[in-house]
Amino acid sequence: MEKSMPDDDRVRRANLIKKIEQSRGSRLLVYVTGDRQGVPVQIAEDAVRPMYVHLLSFAQDNSGMPDKIDLLLYSRGGAVEVPWRIVSMVREFCKQFAVLVPYKAHSAATMVALGADVIVLGPKGELGPIDPSTNLLREVQAPQGVVQVPDSVNVEDLMAFVDFLKSRVGLTDQAGLSSLLEVLIHSLHPWVVGGMYRTHAHIDLVARKLLDRRNTKISEAQANAIIKTLVEETYLHGHAIGRREAKDLGLPIAEPDSELEQLLWEVYLEYERMLRLGEPIDVNTFVPKGQDEHAEPDCVLAVIESREMLHDYKANLVGRAVRQLPANLNLTINVNVQPPVGGPQPAQQQVQQLQQILNQLQQEIAQQVNQQLRSQAPIVRREFRIEDGRWDRAI
Repeated sequence: MEKSMPDDDRVRRANLIKKIEQSRGSRLLVYVTGDRQGVPVQIAEDAVRPMYVHLLSFAQDNSGMPDKIDLLLYSRGGAVEVPWRIVSMVREFCKQFAVLVPYKAHSAATMVALGADVIVLGPKGELGPIDPSTNLLREVQAPQGVVQVPDSVNVEDLMAFVDFLKSRVGLTDQAGLSSLLEVLIHSLHPWVVGGMYRTHAHIDLVARKLLDRRNTKISEAQANAIIKTLVEETYLHGHAIGRREAKDLGLPIAEPDSELEQLLWEVYLEYERMLRLGEPIDVNTFVPKGQDEHAEPDCVLAVIESREMLHDYKANLVGRAVRQLPANLNLTINVNVQPPVGGPQPAQQQVQQLQQILNQLQQEIAQQVNQQLRSQAPIVRREFRIEDGRWDRAI
């Protein structure tokens, strides 16, 4: 894709990135996944490749490996297999790795932070639990019959269910537990439960590997305490872990000075505007009144940026109103003109031309009538989807 010239917003962000680098004595890479209501985007494997391009430019610009690389993160989470790929890749390009968090770095983003030598948390900086969830299809009753809808189950919710039966309900006998677990198995396929267990074990393993990559090693007991708190003992997935709590966990938290604090918040606000995070999308109003479908092409939903270049993740946002159409809706109109029997040849040709015109009018009238009938049919549901998502190098 042909790269565009930088606009004023890009120049302003690049200047802020440069100032943060000067303040930190580092090279800065920014990775932001938008959490705009209605179109959340998650940390995903497809971001690793463009991040690698930025890291290569760091090495070329410094004629070798820079001493320090900072990763500024804003994300509500994502694929749990990606943090290890990001951390291990970044560490191939630097001696010291830090994560900067002006606001939210939850779930998979917190896992990335676990692999950093330093986590710079602003006053509003938030880490979060790293309890994973498993995606599945659940059957529900709908007006048109039983349909499958996407859903997710948190791994720790399964463990909490069993703990609830034991500690709160007081159910201790094996027969009672077995009968209630049978109910659970009917709701979740055994393969799903097995997959959730494997995901839980994978999270534990990766978290330990990330902690072990830090320059300053910690004891196994410290690692156990951090992982147990983040994976098992923080019961609400949306719980925000601020600076004081993160320090109490034993994480390497650093507080920015007033100048850096201001720079971090200013650059976050730039991405908040760029990704329109304060503009929620409502599926019920996305399609304008009087229309059945509406699309917004090339919306930027995530960003990877450094001083030298910009990659953005673009996608088309498409909404559609689904109507309950009557059976045999298609209307056909047939009007036939018969030429006079034994009439002159010119008259027969004129009748044929007239029939062709009538046929064309019939099709147009039928289309308009069918369109009017469809537009007046009741709306049974509204659909919203993200299409053709891809990373592009913009600068």
